[in-house]
Amino acid sequence: MAWKDKLRNEKGEMTFLGHLDALRWHLMRSFVVVIGCAITAFFFKHFLFDVILFGPRHPSFPTFRFLCWLSEKLNMGDNLCVKNIDFKMVNLDLAGQFTTHMMVAFIAGIIVALPYVLWELWRFIKPALYERERNYAKGIVFYTTSLFLIGVLFGYYVIVPLSVNFLANYSVSETVSNTISLDSYIGIVTTVTLISGVIFELPMVIYFLTKIGLITPKFMRTYRRHAVIVILVVAAIITPTSDVTTLMLVSVPLYGLYEISIFVSMYVLKNKAIKESEE
Repeated sequence: MAWKDKLRNEKGEMTFLGHLDALRWHLMRSFVVVIGCAITAFFFKHFLFDVILFGPRHPSFPTFRFLCWLSEKLNMGDNLCVKNIDFKMVNLDLAGQFTTHMMVAFIAGIIVALPYVLWELWRFIKPALYERERNYAKGIVFYTTSLFLIGVLFGYYVIVPLSVNFLANYSVSETVSNTISLDSYIGIVTTVTLISGVIFELPMVIYFLTKIGLITPKFMRTYRRHAVIVILVVAAIITPTSDVTTLMLVSVPLYGLYEISIFVSMYVLKNKAIKESEE
């Protein structure tokens, strides 16, 4: 009881140590949930690897089937169809498969537990906000989680299969065959999907930047052309393929995300103007 008393001052307000103690418990609960999800994912090895991670290396993957269907609809024959992704995957380290299994399970645990982790962080931040600020941030956990998961799905179903198809079938000479290390393949898949999830948080970033007055819809419209160049560069970096079709498949959704962010910024300023007029 004496330790708890030290966490509050004479006015009953939480001290710096009190905030640290509260944060510690929020982080501990989040960590326990992440580990629990990771342990669960660890035991679903077949689904985690053969179905999810190794899915994009098979021509029967949904993205490749869609491209084949699109090719037929556009009267392009089978030009967009992926018939074969020919490469052998090997493990080069004695403990490589086990450590890769643990790493992938942990990443899966983070993704699955993300809504709970964000909710715990919101519970820690919420008491320090004024009522008006709480209203501004209403739904932040839902929207942040939704955008991240949409980004992960976009990376997994669009960027990853196109990248794997291009890189696995690329050859400098017929005398050289592709033998891909397990950690190299897993690294590309996990990195691309997580980066896509982060990129899709752009509307939330614009939301808060507009709140504090650093970004306006006018600014984003003025520099729209510059944004298009940046989007094309980002798309070219995260999709290592020179195919124009692939570049467009990635760039168009990212540009749509930018346009959505403009509407988000407009919404913030409109609400701010309404509340200021009411006051």
